[in-house]
Amino acid sequence: MHDPIITTDNLMVELGGNPVLRNLRLTVSPGEIVAVVGPNGSGKSTLLRCLAGLQPATSGEIRVFGEPPADDAAFWGRVALLADEPAWYPGLTAREHLELMGAVHARPRMTVDAAMEAFALTERGDAPPLNLSTGQRQRLCLAAALLRPSTLLLLDEPERGLDAAFRDRLTGLLAAYADEGGTVVMATHDEGLAAGARQISPAGVGA
Repeated sequence: MHDPIITTDNLMVELGGNPVLRNLRLTVSPGEIVAVVGPNGSGKSTLLRCLAGLQPATSGEIRVFGEPPADDAAFWGRVALLADEPAWYPGLTAREHLELMGAVHARPRMTVDAAMEAFALTERGDAPPLNLSTGQRQRLCLAAALLRPSTLLLLDEPERGLDAAFRDRLTGLLAAYADEGGTVVMATHDEGLAAGARQISPAGVGA
């Protein structure tokens, strides 16, 4: 039996004096795909930021890999986060962004060519990210997150800007990541992505 990747106990977060997460208990096992669902403002993104060590809890406990999450190199060596769109490097093409990601991480999960093909970017590889469509930039973000080695993938609305066909493909890509032993926690409004995952609500496990 494997130790859980994530545990939270009585997790509470208040922002500006307003409760966002209340007494959240959550256990995520290796190889699981967990969808955090609920309306806007229900705390989905806040939970992901807590798991990433970017949002302190008001009270309660969070453990990732058995330790409190920390915004340091050791933690980010095991965790990949997709949240807001990054600030792209000026002058670099989409392919060069992925090449840079592969160069700074030992043993990437896939080659740049494989990532470009998997995320339908091959024909736009020479374009700067800001010349891509919203959906293409989102696919580039996802390609970068899945190219780098990780054990835990935290995704905030990965479906943003994607068409229906690619959302279906993304379901398969995340399933393959989990089959390799990776764990996925994603905040999503997409019923298709959520359908293949264990669904929870920030108000309590078991949505």
